[in-house]
Amino acid sequence: MKEKSIHAIVHGRVQGVWFRDHTLGEARRLGLKGWVRNCIDGTVEVVAQGEAQQVDALVAWLHEGSPLAEVERVEWREEPIEEHLTLFTVLYS
Repeated sequence: MKEKSIHAIVHGRVQGVWFRDHTLGEARRLGLKGWVRNCIDGTVEVVAQGEAQQVDALVAWLHEGSPLAEVERVEWREEPIEEHLTLFTVLYS
């Protein structure tokens, strides 16, 4: 099983539409580790890692997002695996 880690920024109408909560649910359903948080510029930031196929599925899901979201674009890149991540959470910062 090949592991993969990504860092993504989701642009559009993605705050105030339950995007973080739906991302949390989808990431946990896929068995991923990482986090999601709102940024002050109105975007949503996501770090996710796990089995490569499952990470790719989350990236595809981010392009759609929660039912009320209007995703304009998703910027993402692969990053090194972070060994300290144990589950997927919402960060409030």
